[in-house]
Amino acid sequence: MKQQHFRSAVAFIGVVLALGCCNVMAGERKPDGVGVTYNGPTYTIALIKFANKTPSKVLGIGEAATDILRTHLKAAGLEPVDVTEDALREQDELIRLQQTGAVKTGKKNAAEGFEAIDYRVQGAVTSYSEAEEGSDMLFYQKKTQVARVVVDYSLIDIATGKSILAESGMGEWRKESGGALGFGSRSTADSGLRDGALRDALFKALEKMIVKLNTVPYQSRILLVENQTVVIKAGEKSKLPVGTKLGVYRDGQDLIDPETGRSLGKREKMIGELILTSHQNDRISEAGITFGSGLQSGDIVRVLKQ
Repeated sequence: MKQQHFRSAVAFIGVVLALGCCNVMAGERKPDGVGVTYNGPTYTIALIKFANKTPSKVLGIGEAATDILRTHLKAAGLEPVDVTEDALREQDELIRLQQTGAVKTGKKNAAEGFEAIDYRVQGAVTSYSEAEEGSDMLFYQKKTQVARVVVDYSLIDIATGKSILAESGMGEWRKESGGALGFGSRSTADSGLRDGALRDALFKALEKMIVKLNTVPYQSRILLVENQTVVIKAGEKSKLPVGTKLGVYRDGQDLIDPETGRSLGKREKMIGELILTSHQNDRISEAGITFGSGLQSGDIVRVLKQ
């Protein structure tokens, strides 16, 4: 009987050793896509490298955040492009000078933004930490490494320079390791912890961006008018079906804030209606005029509510 108990104990310890001496990544891995459905236009998103504002200046965390978000944006059906901060500062300064009247707008309004870019995303990783948690049992020890990251980000309309979404979010990732009788219970440093936490935070960030973009009505501008045919900036990437009704609006007088002297926008007037007839390529479409006259290049085009 004693021998049988001894064999059972040995067998139990063997099973614990076999099951305990391994590392397990805990938590749900976020796919390179989104949980919120996005069926809107294929916007081009200017992606600015995330700043590294972590107190300890964690090596490479800003670059890693930018790379991960780029992957998420692409998988969601958007088009990310890299833009430098210097280029953005030059554009913002030109917008400011045109709005204050120091520089004439001319044929190109700086507020219309970079050609083919609709929005920009920029942000910073503001906090990163790793901690170790553990528990001891009779024959088993378990250690858990936990990485936590905080990311601040903004989604900005290139045409207006206004932020349509500004959020701060946290991501978390865990790595578990366990061992029997003290063996294999030590977790070593793993760069996957950092990237896992970043993926978690940026996955959540992109979901919020998509919820916001789903609520923004599609807007474009007239490129050319020929008799009753209008060429507009839209194309197959707009995902507008043939037959879509569009309203045409013209910018009027600047609305100037008397306290700052800066323009808060322009007074608009609806001057016509169009119906989409075809897509020439992924950026250009044609529409027929159903109402209005004197339409011209630069007039604003928006989808009319049915």
